[in-house]
Amino acid sequence: MSLTNTQYDTIMRQYEAIRIRNRHLLEQRKAEVYERLPQLPEIDASICGTSLAHARRLLEGDDSALPALHEQLAALTAQKASLLSGAGYPADYLDMPYQCPDCQDTGYCNGVKCHCFRQAAIDLVYTQSNIRNILEQENFSTFSFAYYSKDALPENGGVSAFDAAHAAVKACRSFIQDFDSAFGNLFLYGSTGVGKTFLSNCVARELLDSGHSVIYFTAAQLFQLLEAVSFHRDEADSSSCQNLFDCDLLIIDDLGTEFATSFTTSQLFLCLNERLLRRKSTIISTNLNISQLVELYSERTFSRITSSYTMVKLVGADIRILKKMQRL
Repeated sequence: MSLTNTQYDTIMRQYEAIRIRNRHLLEQRKAEVYERLPQLPEIDASICGTSLAHARRLLEGDDSALPALHEQLAALTAQKASLLSGAGYPADYLDMPYQCPDCQDTGYCNGVKCHCFRQAAIDLVYTQSNIRNILEQENFSTFSFAYYSKDALPENGGVSAFDAAHAAVKACRSFIQDFDSAFGNLFLYGSTGVGKTFLSNCVARELLDSGHSVIYFTAAQLFQLLEAVSFHRDEADSSSCQNLFDCDLLIIDDLGTEFATSFTTSQLFLCLNERLLRRKSTIISTNLNISQLVELYSERTFSRITSSYTMVKLVGADIRILKKMQRL
């Protein structure tokens, strides 16, 4: 992702702030644990001394004592872990608490930008950081089937809202599980308030947590960006468009709520087709039914979606209204 110097410096300052916070947290943990377990400072000092002895022997070319030093370190480390676990702490409680263990909060792995750096750039360029706060509230751990009726719906082939929701969650979990091994896309459709955006957020949370890059747009936001790229072809806009095509997952929410024109129709096809060619996954959610989709976006776009996307239908009452009624 192409960044200006200012944007790059902003991200690197964020990493520095994370590292400072990590060090501060580790010092707090040490102070807390050392007070409760006075044996630990002695063990840590012994580990440090043994490690220095190990390094000195290596520098002197003396390999004969290395097995014994390894055994001493292993014994001290096991003793430390035992003390911590006995006091109710995790064995790694005094290890540096990295937000991203892969790059240890530096932004780089072996000289290459880490997946967390790429997502940080996406968050900055597309002002997506607020999505993180939403995903804290909307994820699989907070998803509830309680809002879906178990009554059979004749208009849905006798399938209840409850059963449809279970099938949708199963499809989303399968999509996540197979994300790195089998290319796929999801098309979530149904009436307003049945949980389409919530499920999209559930998938986004899981994939972000596993180190994948995710871009979220409402349909209106997406077409605004594509319009800027088409009619103001500067370097920044072109880079933004490439990121749309290259991110691991693109979420297009509320398709059909934008003002549909021949431009949006053609741009949607181009965006979806390009991502298909690059084998980059997309999730689309919409209140449109199938016939409305064809009418607004053409047979060509409809064909691309139905042939390349898992179609997931959600039905039922508007959950937002149900929640509001519960609060009254």
